[in-house]
Amino acid sequence: MVILIDGQPGNQLPVDDRGFAYGDGVFRTLSLRGGITPLLERHYAKLAGDCRALGIRPPAEADLRADLAQIADRHPDCAVRITVTRGSGGRGYAMPEAAQPRRIVSASSLPDYPAQWSRDGVTVRYCSTILASQPLLAGIKHLNRLENVLARAEWNDPQIAEGLLGDSAGHLIEGTRCNLFIIEQGTLVTPDLSACGVAGVIRQAMIEPGASHGFSVRIDHIDRARLENADGMLLVNSLIGVWPVARLGERQWTGFSVAHHLQEWLDELAG
Repeated sequence: MVILIDGQPGNQLPVDDRGFAYGDGVFRTLSLRGGITPLLERHYAKLAGDCRALGIRPPAEADLRADLAQIADRHPDCAVRITVTRGSGGRGYAMPEAAQPRRIVSASSLPDYPAQWSRDGVTVRYCSTILASQPLLAGIKHLNRLENVLARAEWNDPQIAEGLLGDSAGHLIEGTRCNLFIIEQGTLVTPDLSACGVAGVIRQAMIEPGASHGFSVRIDHIDRARLENADGMLLVNSLIGVWPVARLGERQWTGFSVAHHLQEWLDELAG
């Protein structure tokens, strides 16, 4: 598949790149469908916002669009990862005074998830890995994802679609690669991410004022008891869209009309 580094084909980075050395950068994962990138403006806004939060100059939107066009010419249906690092720098944690950010855009095959997961729901589990609280990084999709790596290593059962992560206070935060919502009497509730976790584009689209999906949304703390007493649970991200959860341990849910409605809404939103 294609890898572009600052717009040029390549597959090597200098060893002094701060993304490699320190995880000093951010990334986004999105899809190309028929050569089109759904919700690209939202993805760019999130990428640029995360860059600015770390003091990294965001890439120009026109440059990213040109990169995506190159990839779409060869792979119109694929998963795309956009990575922006602070660029090369010398030894030590101090930020280089004149760092030149580096962007890497790579393509890979779309994940081949079972079709029934969207229709009939998925099985999930709790992870024992605990997310560290760091408000300065909360919400940012930065390059240090070791907590997610350790959490994903906790199971190898292919029937389990996702693992749920919490913080040290016992609040559920997210899946290893998804944001989550619970359903309470027709209201969608998503975890508070002010201390840790990644605020994804689909999550933001669902909670922003004026969203036309037909449900009220709240941000709140969610513990295990509240989750297991909820009327339903949803997982969302830019590659899967919306998955209803059918089973978590001994807890089972049925009737996924809310998830199916949101799947249709997301399709319309993506154009």
